[in-house]
Amino acid sequence: MSAFKDVCKIAGAFVGVIVGAGFASGQEILQFFAAFGGIGLMGCVVSGLLFVLLSMAFSTMGQRLAAHSHKEVINAMLGRYLGLVFDVLITFFLFAVTVVMLAGAGSLLQQWLGIPEVWGSVLTTVVTVLIVCLDIRSVIAFIGAVTPFLMFMTVVVAGYVLVSPHPSIEALDAAAAAQPRGAGQWPVAALLYVSYNIVAGMPFLVIMGGQAKSRSTAFWGGILGGLLLAVLMLLIATAMYLRMDTIGGVPMPMLAIAAQISPWLGHLMSLVIFGMILNTAVGMLYAFMARIVPADTIRFRAGTVAAGALALAGSFVGFIQLVGIVYPIYGYIGFVLMALAFVGWLRVARRQNEASSNA
Repeated sequence: MSAFKDVCKIAGAFVGVIVGAGFASGQEILQFFAAFGGIGLMGCVVSGLLFVLLSMAFSTMGQRLAAHSHKEVINAMLGRYLGLVFDVLITFFLFAVTVVMLAGAGSLLQQWLGIPEVWGSVLTTVVTVLIVCLDIRSVIAFIGAVTPFLMFMTVVVAGYVLVSPHPSIEALDAAAAAQPRGAGQWPVAALLYVSYNIVAGMPFLVIMGGQAKSRSTAFWGGILGGLLLAVLMLLIATAMYLRMDTIGGVPMPMLAIAAQISPWLGHLMSLVIFGMILNTAVGMLYAFMARIVPADTIRFRAGTVAAGALALAGSFVGFIQLVGIVYPIYGYIGFVLMALAFVGWLRVARRQNEASSNA
């Protein structure tokens, strides 16, 4: 039972980190999947399978190397010099996503509760910094705790949409064709979606794998996390596709669908989305600081406060502008990381096996 709980903690925390960067507003799922019409749902299946493979690979590599940050895994995959380049790029991305999440939280709280955007970002920054200053097991427990609520809300909203009347497939496809798309073709969009999300999730995933008590726990934690992401993506994309005639031009489509069902459900969905954004901010800031200074030290906590203040300042650029700048750049960087992940996973496994045979 203890091993199963550890597997669920890894899976829940991984999903919790990813959903803030890739699911929070629903706009990401809309542009990368639902906007392509019915065929776009196939993209969810492709992305889901890739998430399963990549999360398993990175989690087990983290466990094999007892990783405390993404540096150990990156160097093992790419070597010293190329690893240094990707190390710098990924470290900067962790901070950039933190900035994006603080901006997104400010926008959400303004839309939901009428709190001025600046003060919403300040509040989220304070909470994020306080949580990151806890020890790693507390951080993992916090992030994983929100995931069941997300799953429940997604099932409720998607289930309602599936059983309620909707326009013809032709009308839905026509409405989808008018939406902005994350790429020209649905297979490219599916790969691009995974690539930028895995750049965001990989650093925290390898840290969680490094904390796993056994290789089996890391393996199944990664598998379960990938499967949960696949199910969530498919449910959300299907719900959006079936309501495509009503969510065009809406900034947060899932929130709009929930509000269509019931006002109180819209408030509950807003709370869940805020928790998702906070999850990602915590995971990204923790992984960023863990790369720079040892965790659970005075320097780590002081650095977290400083990094939080700097991220808050960056968030004033604006949520939409930041998403448009940060995600496309790192999406294409993620293509390289995805390809090298499989090679690196096999390389690390071979080295570990050789070391065991020579011992």
